[in-house]
Amino acid sequence: MKNAKEIKSRIRSIHDTRKITNAMYMIASAKMKRVKKQLDLTRPYFDALHSEVKDIFQTVEDMESRYFHPADRREVFDETYGVLVITADKGLAGSYNKSIIKETEKLISEHPDVKLFVVGEYGRRFFLRQQANVVKNFLYTAQNPTMDRARDISAMLLDLFNKGELDKIFVIYTDLEDSLTTKVMSTCLLPICPSRLISFTKNNIEEEVSTTFEFYPSIEEVLNNVVKNLFSGFIYSALVSSFCSEQSARMTAMNLANKNAEKILESLTLQYNQMRQAAITQEVMEVISGAKAQKRKGKKEVL
Repeated sequence: MKNAKEIKSRIRSIHDTRKITNAMYMIASAKMKRVKKQLDLTRPYFDALHSEVKDIFQTVEDMESRYFHPADRREVFDETYGVLVITADKGLAGSYNKSIIKETEKLISEHPDVKLFVVGEYGRRFFLRQQANVVKNFLYTAQNPTMDRARDISAMLLDLFNKGELDKIFVIYTDLEDSLTTKVMSTCLLPICPSRLISFTKNNIEEEVSTTFEFYPSIEEVLNNVVKNLFSGFIYSALVSSFCSEQSARMTAMNLANKNAEKILESLTLQYNQMRQAAITQEVMEVISGAKAQKRKGKKEVL
């Protein structure tokens, strides 16, 4: 059994740890609010692009583009998949990183011909240890998602797609459904099926379009340019959503750590007080016993 000094040292150590977890909780909360505001300011532009592409497909028939495929296209099992995996730079975020890696391993098990493109130090280290087919480690910190970095990533993936080295492009990221709930998403970005275009918001109202469009220089060129912006916009949205989800997961983990620390402190404090009370009681008993012994000794001397 630990003595009172060891218990007191353990209590002091837990108090110091709580200061760290409380600070991490506050930092994660501030980061999530800042980046979520940044995403909310940019999403309307990409939502407008998404809406325009849908409008075009409602008004133009027999549209052909390398970035699109018909809804009834059959799956080809010898295709090469390019998978952009977005993880965090560090742990201490509950099961956040593990869930992303689990979803990636599931996709690899179902389709072995996969080339990985990884964002985040945690994912880079894990897949390098596993000797996975990592084509590119984007040495960007997951802590600072920007539109410029999203364009760099999309440019590389689109270049490989246009060269025929990739037949499909997926992105595996974490979506923040609300302030407490996150969900790992595996989304096929290219080729796009017009009937299920990628979206940035959860509620999109469909409206019939009666306007006639004129395209210059051609509809193919217009769609190719729009798709590039839409593609980079979705990657940016995934980067920011993953970052927000990471901060939410870290807030939850730190909150649970604080609650567990409180329970441990209650138990240790009770144990320390019991031992302290027992020591005080023992000292009082020793004083009383000594006083009684002295009293008996005095009586014998008188006799």
